[in-house]
Amino acid sequence: MPVKNAGKYITDCLDSILAQSHIHWELIAVNDHSDDNSEEILKQYASFDKRIIPIRNRGNGIICALRLALSFCDGQFITRMDADDFMNPQKLNFMLKDLVAHGTGHVALGQVKYFAENGVKDGYRRYEAWLNALTLQGANFSELYKECVIPSPCFMIHKEDLLKAGGFESDIYPEDYDLAFRFYRQGYKCIPTRETLHYWRDYETRTSRTHENYADNRFLDLKLKYFNELHRKEEASLVVWGAGTKGKIIARWLQDEGIDFQWVCDNDKKIGKDIFNVKVQHFSSIQNLTNPQVIVSVANEEQQASITEYLVAMELKPMDNYFLFC
Repeated sequence: MPVKNAGKYITDCLDSILAQSHIHWELIAVNDHSDDNSEEILKQYASFDKRIIPIRNRGNGIICALRLALSFCDGQFITRMDADDFMNPQKLNFMLKDLVAHGTGHVALGQVKYFAENGVKDGYRRYEAWLNALTLQGANFSELYKECVIPSPCFMIHKEDLLKAGGFESDIYPEDYDLAFRFYRQGYKCIPTRETLHYWRDYETRTSRTHENYADNRFLDLKLKYFNELHRKEEASLVVWGAGTKGKIIARWLQDEGIDFQWVCDNDKKIGKDIFNVKVQHFSSIQNLTNPQVIVSVANEEQQASITEYLVAMELKPMDNYFLFC
């Protein structure tokens, strides 16, 4: 568990860990140079429960903290926690049972629920609903390119599988999304569950809201990097659907990498225009391609649904012929 200025919330977190029905755990809590009372609280809890092991980050930032924590772990099973959240008392028990039953090559998950003092923003509620719907079916990797499909503080994995996937050695941000792609690359399967196991606190100064490492362009860079590595077919005709802000970022990235593509949309105001020296065509031009791969950059959910329906009618397959990037 990385800890950074979590003094306001960390007692709730630690109390929820102490309340776990599964008692055979160790908590490696890495203080990442907090300038509040986080370290004092960790030491206080550690003084009466030796399962809590507080250490100081030797480097800086969450990735260094995670690497250090993993190096101290003795357990056969690894899970993460965020210092400002709290757990269902059955969280460790449920995930451990799932993981033992399914064996290596699997990732145990839980349903998540956001909460906030001033109410949860609509965007986070939509993400929660989308993520939980995937987790209910164990179909998390089916929409890997939309958002991070593995809730960073609510998964459990065999330590050997985590190490096989590269652990926390990657320097890429957002680090949780990068790890999800590496789990997918290893062929791991997500175990479905309907149990709400993690309560995710939202507030204005949360790192994922404020730090540049979690800006939209970082997510797009990551998606494109892994798409190019894992799914792009040299013989396929690559298509970008959508000429909005994200479509333009994707187009620029492809041009910088020297990757040819066609650009389509369903916006009459943009069809026929030259953007970055590429003419935007009507989406029906996809039907003239014998082997298309389509990156959909349109964020509107209703438009996405109609685009997906159109592509399915062409007998194109998700995560093979088309990919939802937002």
